[in-house]
Amino acid sequence: MSKRVLVLGVSGVLLAGCAATPHYERPATELPANWNQTAERPASAARWWRIYADPVLDQLVEETHAHNTDMLLAAARVDEARAVLAQADAAFYPSVGMAASGGRSLSSSATGLLPPGVERERNLYRGALDVAYEVDLWGRLRTASQAAQAELLASAAARDTMRIAITAEVVKAYFGLRALDAQVDATRRSLALRIDWLALQRKRLDSGLVSEAEYRQLEAEVAAARAQLAPLERDRELQDAALAVLLGRSPRAIIEDAVARPMDTVAALLPAVLPAGLPSELLLRRPDLVEAEQRLVAANARVALARSAYFPSVQLTGLLGTEAAALSNLFTGPAAIWQLAAAVTAPIFSGGRLAAQTEAAEARERQAVAAYQGSIQNAFREVRAALAAQTRARESFQAESERADALAATLRLTRMRYEHGLASQLEIIDAERNLLAADIARAGTLRAQRAAVADLFRALGG
Repeated sequence: MSKRVLVLGVSGVLLAGCAATPHYERPATELPANWNQTAERPASAARWWRIYADPVLDQLVEETHAHNTDMLLAAARVDEARAVLAQADAAFYPSVGMAASGGRSLSSSATGLLPPGVERERNLYRGALDVAYEVDLWGRLRTASQAAQAELLASAAARDTMRIAITAEVVKAYFGLRALDAQVDATRRSLALRIDWLALQRKRLDSGLVSEAEYRQLEAEVAAARAQLAPLERDRELQDAALAVLLGRSPRAIIEDAVARPMDTVAALLPAVLPAGLPSELLLRRPDLVEAEQRLVAANARVALARSAYFPSVQLTGLLGTEAAALSNLFTGPAAIWQLAAAVTAPIFSGGRLAAQTEAAEARERQAVAAYQGSIQNAFREVRAALAAQTRARESFQAESERADALAATLRLTRMRYEHGLASQLEIIDAERNLLAADIARAGTLRAQRAAVADLFRALGG
């Protein structure tokens, strides 16, 4: 009978140990099969920003990776998680400590408690090594290590997510700055042409060939162009400062230095296109999805860790050293001391604290499941939006380019007709307004297309 009870007891303990072991399975998610099963991953995926073929942008991205404060913060968090994992793994090994002490004491002879032959004043010297070790019968230490390992992987994925996001922001800020350069340049060219035209009309006014009302209208158009230029230059200053912050530059550089960039404008920039055909499984490699899943793995391990608190804890301790009344005898054979001990502690009643801890861990695991599934949904939403945006922005850029070319020809022909008395000055003003608006819009649509490509790479996890 006693053997049967022993077998049942051992079996229960083993089953309890299994119950404390984490069992993780990735949550089932219905994914689209693919966009294009035969699509190849772009060659530029590792350094995707090089698709723009802009050496200046390449330098700025490298500067960002070296100095951006958010990226330095993310890297430090990875180092912290690595140290936490090392701390968890250290629990697998015994802890060894050293203690040395020396003292002199005086006992009372008036109490009658001092044994005969024992001196009232005496010395005591002691040196010892202490060893402690926890036997991981229920997998508690192993589970804690697994949770720390998952947290390390999640931190590394978060760092990669930050790297991709900030790189995309730098790309967008850079091309936003260049778009503003193009818009400022177009406005200045339009202003210069209007000033020249105003000077010419002034001569015609003095000759009586145009009315003063027409001349005043031209003056108003020149003032309107100046007023349009001011907010564009303001926005360019703000964008320059924002990009400098992303680059991780010093406060002095943010105030005093401008971000270097090519002097050419929209005409020298060509839209970049990214193939849309990519398999769905590629999207699950996004660092933020990896991070969400590793957070889920860690939460799953912590459920098992909370359950392990129900089981006994076995501690082995030992001591080896010497103890003597005289320092000269401390390292002699008779001074040797040692001690071995085993301790088993187990909870009996905790007022529901352990059950509450387990329930809290299970609730955090459910939160992690929901966060992971939400991250997948958001990832596919971002990819779909970025695919549509980069396609439509390219179409808009092509349309705005055709519009600008047509309006440039219209302005040229309108001026020729005006010189021959076949068109009014109002027609010239309208043509100039339309051309300036088209040039500004073309720069904006090119910036939007470039930004959409960056967003698409970001949505695909780089």
